[in-house]
Amino acid sequence: MSLVWTLIAGFLYAEIALVLLLVLPVASPYKWNRFFKSKFLAMLARQAHLYFFLIMGVLVLFLLDAIREMRKYSHHDHSSDVHLNVEMQHSMRLFRAQRNFYISGFAIFLVLVIRRLVTLISTQAGLLAQSEASMKQAASASAAARSMMAEKSTEKAKEATEDATLGEITKLKDRIHELTSELNREKKDKEALKSQAESLNKEYDRLTEEYSKLQKKITISGDGGKGGAKDD
Repeated sequence: MSLVWTLIAGFLYAEIALVLLLVLPVASPYKWNRFFKSKFLAMLARQAHLYFFLIMGVLVLFLLDAIREMRKYSHHDHSSDVHLNVEMQHSMRLFRAQRNFYISGFAIFLVLVIRRLVTLISTQAGLLAQSEASMKQAASASAAARSMMAEKSTEKAKEATEDATLGEITKLKDRIHELTSELNREKKDKEALKSQAESLNKEYDRLTEEYSKLQKKITISGDGGKGGAKDD
């Protein structure tokens, strides 16, 4: 194998190793995305399209060369007159052309696969980051909604407490009004009883005076009768 095809084969082996690293669960998409966005790879990513088309162009050229060699040595005439050594050389060159064709073909295929895998991993990492951000926003929104609901429930509880307090105050005012009315009625009854007692006392005093007057009259009339009997 020549030096050029040795380099292409080494490039193919490196591609196989890279594909295995990307496919196997060696690292999470988030870590791969951080690696892809590192400073060194960011500098290379600025000219990634140029490198990609350059590599693809070189590999396509070697693929076309391998196809040309295959077509050249596949139409060899296997006649009995041809020397065995010459036939073996043609077969060897055909084998080398076929080998180079597979090496360059698989190298081109893996270049496309690696590019697609890197794009998918970056997209998946971006979606994961967006989903995490969305989850954080949803969590913050739910926390805000819970706090608002708690505040509303607290306000409703305060309103209910205030309503209950106002109802109790209204009941107490009504009870105070009833007690005040009863007290006024009792005061009026006491005043009426007091006035009746005063009138009864006055009547008692009047009757007592009249009784004393009658007693005096009776006494006087009794003393007058005794005096007339003595004169007789």
